[in-house]
Amino acid sequence: MSPSPDPEGWIEKYGDALYRHALAILGQEAEAEDCVQETFSAALEGLSGFSGRSTEKTWLFGILKHKIVDRIREESRFRLVETSGEEEPFDAFLANGKWVRPPSDWGDPEKSLENLQFWAVFEECLKGLSPGVSKVFVLKALEDRSMEDICVELGISPVNGGVRMYRARLALRKCLERRWFEKDS
Repeated sequence: MSPSPDPEGWIEKYGDALYRHALAILGQEAEAEDCVQETFSAALEGLSGFSGRSTEKTWLFGILKHKIVDRIREESRFRLVETSGEEEPFDAFLANGKWVRPPSDWGDPEKSLENLQFWAVFEECLKGLSPGVSKVFVLKALEDRSMEDICVELGISPVNGGVRMYRARLALRKCLERRWFEKDS
């Protein structure tokens, strides 16, 4: 059984991690800050319901995930059409999800994943996506959620979810090739 929660230490212990997680999904600082604040408020209100079956950190992240989902649902009610601002060719991927035209030489991608500078560039590229496109990508690729669950959470159709994922992959590829993989050439 976990020790009792310590609300006085939450901000210092978990504030930054909760904020980074919310920012990665929501893409906007103000929204991320609001979600973290709502998380702490909800946790204080529900403090008596903390059973200790999980760690304090896991409990807070669980609350945060629900707050993020609520915010995404609310936002998706008002956004009917999502565009990335650029039109890309429709034949960039094969039916199995592979590229028709492979990306430029990315060298050793595993090595890039270990580089903190790569993640800073990746985060900037992710911020360049529209919020709806970014959310689908983060939930699918980074949180490994099923597309079915993502579409239910966001209140979008499976076709729209697939289109958003497609746009995210194209835009991220283009941005990463330009800002990371081809920077030395």
